[in-house]
Amino acid sequence: MKQKKNLLTIVLVIGLVLVLLGSFAAQIFNTGFYSVKVERIYFDTESGTLSGLLYLPKGADASNPRPTIVTTHGYLNSAEMQDAPAIELSRRGYVVLALDMYDHGHSKGNAEHTGGFMNFWPTSVFDAAAYMYQQPYVQKDAEGNGVIAVSGHSMGGFSSTMALFYDEQAYASTGVRMICAGLSAGSDYSYTSWLGLDVDTGVANFAGRTIGKICAQYDEFFFNADDAKGGTVVKKDYVSTTPGRTILEQENPSANTWYATSDGGMRIIYEPHETHPWNHFSKTTTGYMIDFYTKAFEKYDTTGIKSISSGSQIWMFKEAFECVALIGFLVVIAALAALLLKVPFLKLAKSGEPTVTAPASTLTQKVGKLSLFLSTMLIPAIIFPTVYGGSFTAEPMRWIGYFALISGILAIAALVMSLLSKDEGKKTVLIGSVVVLIASAALYYLTRKNLFADSKVFQAGVPSSIATWALMCAFISVIIMTAVHVFSGKKGLGVYGIQAKPVSVAASFCIAVIVSVAAYALLFLVDALFTTDFRIWTFAFKTFEASAIPAALKYMPFFFIYYFVSAAAAVSNSSSEKLQGVKGYVVACLTNMGGILLWLVLQYGLLFATGKAFYTDQALSGILLIALVPTLIVAACYAKYLYKKTGNIYTAAFLNAIVMTMMTVANTTVYWQV
Repeated sequence: MKQKKNLLTIVLVIGLVLVLLGSFAAQIFNTGFYSVKVERIYFDTESGTLSGLLYLPKGADASNPRPTIVTTHGYLNSAEMQDAPAIELSRRGYVVLALDMYDHGHSKGNAEHTGGFMNFWPTSVFDAAAYMYQQPYVQKDAEGNGVIAVSGHSMGGFSSTMALFYDEQAYASTGVRMICAGLSAGSDYSYTSWLGLDVDTGVANFAGRTIGKICAQYDEFFFNADDAKGGTVVKKDYVSTTPGRTILEQENPSANTWYATSDGGMRIIYEPHETHPWNHFSKTTTGYMIDFYTKAFEKYDTTGIKSISSGSQIWMFKEAFECVALIGFLVVIAALAALLLKVPFLKLAKSGEPTVTAPASTLTQKVGKLSLFLSTMLIPAIIFPTVYGGSFTAEPMRWIGYFALISGILAIAALVMSLLSKDEGKKTVLIGSVVVLIASAALYYLTRKNLFADSKVFQAGVPSSIATWALMCAFISVIIMTAVHVFSGKKGLGVYGIQAKPVSVAASFCIAVIVSVAAYALLFLVDALFTTDFRIWTFAFKTFEASAIPAALKYMPFFFIYYFVSAAAAVSNSSSEKLQGVKGYVVACLTNMGGILLWLVLQYGLLFATGKAFYTDQALSGILLIALVPTLIVAACYAKYLYKKTGNIYTAAFLNAIVMTMMTVANTTVYWQV
């Protein structure tokens, strides 16, 4: 016992070392080997409070002001998604503000400018540019015009496009242009046109500025052909479209080529072979950005700007070491939870030994085990696009409703038969029928009513949609698992890890709370020391404002249901005596995310191979599912590991619900004032 405790302590220390060394190394690259000061700043505007990561090169001050870039993220993201351009441009000597748009990250809108999709992004970049224009380290030309470029990905691109327009409108009264250039990535005029800014209006207001667009050929949303029909997840060639030709003022323009325009400006459209989210994790796109700003600022004073090739990039090392810290962070969580099982009262979370089952021997057992594995693995991926889309009239949603009705009717029939039966085994059927009936009723309700729609309580759009999907997955899994359990003749519930005394459940909850608080305290400490967090691409644990906590707490009970059921499925599918090692963890992970992984392979494999995705109308679904894969892998590993430690799934279910919900809310849009 003492040896195990010592081993866990060693593992905990190793995790902490990975966190600290990874974060320290990430800071080195984030600051360009300490040639740049990086800090989080806040400033008030008429629309609320904006926050961002300010990258201030050494030597940039009132005596040596520098060209400046305001760059921002897309919908559901945060400033950290702009790490690549922020690091590369600041180490070359430019001032960079990586911005959190209103209601994202650490920024928030006020009561008049929050609570809806069309409220948070239109003025974010313009407000940030106006703030930066007032700073002494930001360069201005002889006429007082700002040497500021605006940039953004996706919704951030829309916001930067609006900033150019607003700046030109302000110029009519002030005689000063704050913004001299604009570069958008992953955005066209689809949404700005709702505000009256279409491509023709945009071009008419460029007014000699340097303008660029990064238009990925496999962008899931934008840059569609003039005669596009059907879905948008197809290969694109924006320079061949009417908007592309209009922007470049050319009849037959080429991608990646500079063109002088009639207003005296310069314009370019880049077309990398990438998808929409790939833009902000790409050496190619980052290289385009470096080249663009070199061109945009070449006519201004470049004192203090270093000449570094666009191919020389270090941002990926910052991401790599943050991934090392992420791995350490996840190890710390598991090791700390296991160590707490040695503490008085908390050790009561252990309810027994994990159940190990013999391999399936009969045909019924084999069919039941296979059907349970395949259904729990595949169904979440199959229903995700429909459920996330929220269309109650969609054919798949109707079939889910039919499934709920049929299972409910069968449950009622089984319930009646068990009540009339004198069979000694009727108790199992009776309880199983009640469980299926409740799950069926809940599932049917969700196919008819959006639990989170138009709510003043639930303030985050994406977590609301994902919570609906998670609940449906949970109820479908409960129906299938219960049916398989009853008809396969299994005895007891130990194989699912749901048998435990109330005191064990209470101790499990306490462990989950303690570990979650400690884990996020470590995250905030790392942020304070190094201004870094734990991430790899779109999977990230990041800091948040206090307002995010009550928002997350509202979703945790719903995600607890999901993580409880998914843990039961994962440990049940991997309970065989042949699956007690690494194979068991693989099966548990596949149970949680195998279907989603297959969906992504099919979707994007066909997109890159043929130029047309399997589901051409599922743009956002694919992007969200990418981040779900590592989330569900981690959740499955915690479920399997802590089940082996405690004999039940309660500690893992509570822990996953708290940690993963907090992560989800921190990384998305939260309408703070609703």
